[in-house]
Amino acid sequence: MTSPAGFDDRYDDPDQLRDQVRLLLRYRATIALGVVLGLLGGLVLVLLRAGAYTSTSEVLVRSRTDPFSTFGVAADNQVSMGTELQIALSATVAARAATALRQPSDADALLTDLRVTNPRDTQVLRFEYTGGTPTRAARVTNAFAQAYLADRQDRSKAMVTRMTTGLEAQITALTKRVMAMKSGGSSAGTAGMQQQIGILQKRVSDIRTYDTSGGDVVRRAEPPTRPSGPAPAWLVAFGLIAGLLLGVVLAWLRSALEPRARSVGEVQGALHAPVLGILPAPDTDGDLLEVGRSAGSRAEAYRALAFRLRGGDDRTPVGRLMVVAPAASRRASGTTERGAEAVAVNLAAALAESGDDVLLVDATAAAPGLPARLPLTTGDAAPTDVPEGEVVVDAGTVGRFTLRPDSRGVTDSRAATDGRGVTGDDRPTLFLTPSLLEHADGQALARRVDGVLVVGALGEVRRDDLKRVRELISCAGGHVVGVALHHVTPVGPLRRFVDSDRVRRATGRTPATTASGPADDVVARPAAPAQDDTLSVSR
Repeated sequence: MTSPAGFDDRYDDPDQLRDQVRLLLRYRATIALGVVLGLLGGLVLVLLRAGAYTSTSEVLVRSRTDPFSTFGVAADNQVSMGTELQIALSATVAARAATALRQPSDADALLTDLRVTNPRDTQVLRFEYTGGTPTRAARVTNAFAQAYLADRQDRSKAMVTRMTTGLEAQITALTKRVMAMKSGGSSAGTAGMQQQIGILQKRVSDIRTYDTSGGDVVRRAEPPTRPSGPAPAWLVAFGLIAGLLLGVVLAWLRSALEPRARSVGEVQGALHAPVLGILPAPDTDGDLLEVGRSAGSRAEAYRALAFRLRGGDDRTPVGRLMVVAPAASRRASGTTERGAEAVAVNLAAALAESGDDVLLVDATAAAPGLPARLPLTTGDAAPTDVPEGEVVVDAGTVGRFTLRPDSRGVTDSRAATDGRGVTGDDRPTLFLTPSLLEHADGQALARRVDGVLVVGALGEVRRDDLKRVRELISCAGGHVVGVALHHVTPVGPLRRFVDSDRVRRATGRTPATTASGPADDVVARPAAPAQDDTLSVSR
């Protein structure tokens, strides 16, 4: 079956599997933790099973008749293996075995490690005892087997004594009657009594010939040569496999519950816009402007972003573009805010390199503002036709661009809705606005520009924030042209907790002004080709 576009869906399965594997491999520490826990569990099992030895003894239970007799076994001499099994596990047998082992107070404890079974269709009882040493396991097993046989022998002897005692009492009574009748001179009826006495005497003789030994030991318990259960290597291997499965499950749970966007696909899925590039993290120790002022891959990454915004054509004008971050950074380094500033400034310089007269409007109303952090043309080099309230930024080898600081920012509803600086200027204009979720008035500006460029840090920006930004811009009638992501060094949960606003307020620390970013040789990776023509922004 093929998709409506004519492509076979089965070719998407390897890519989806590859994405899932990459998603899980982001949590290598969690998987490693699961493997370590599984290995420790396997070692614990090895230690627990290392001192467990099981020894086995088998006892044949015989009936109380002549084993060589060809006649059937009487009902009172038949063996009930279910009953014998219960007797073998009784407290009486355990007490007898404990006495034989010179441990009379440990009878109940011995029963906990004893197992007695009866193989099907046999008159055999199998005694199995698990002990801490091979010798003890064999001694206890043999003690229970002998205790059972001794108990059964005592029960058989007691039964023989009871039966013979009753029969002898009957014989004595009959004999006295016969003697009394003979002494009285009457012999009538004595013959029948003497015959009955003979039968009873024969019965007593048969009972006394019963086998009262109880049975035979057909297999004597011997000390085992190795511990019971799986070998240590199998237990360790089982622990590793179980730990790996546990780590994968924990990694999957973390990925499912992770609120931050950790991949390009997650960003594009949340914002429904293409990722135009993954840029190096903004250098907090260096200059904000890098295009035209410094050489290296960082400046080239911003040039590549400008090239993609033009749709691959340097002659295509950009028009009016709004540069905004979804929300303020939750880290002390403030990567999100500085990243949006770096994208706006360097993108303006990259557009100016193509010969455009670029205007950058700083609508963040942040102190000290962009003019204090950018190289401005002053003195004789400053142009004389610059409108009031604007300054010219010296972008080095790429030229210049104009900067208009806005002290009020887009949070002033009048400045955001009257179109000042939006419709009255034909120059390519970039609007740097504060985070849209903290200052929702910026959506009024979003509907008056040609497109919105969202800036975020991969691994920091939240998927919910991206979805809310998409909804706000769509409701305002705006259009998201793409996303520019900064690649920052992953931060663990402990560092995120330490850098959180709540912890910093509780400890009285101020947000840090420096942060370690990637090296200068980080190269922007191109995004996947867009499926529509939204990469180009024109007036």
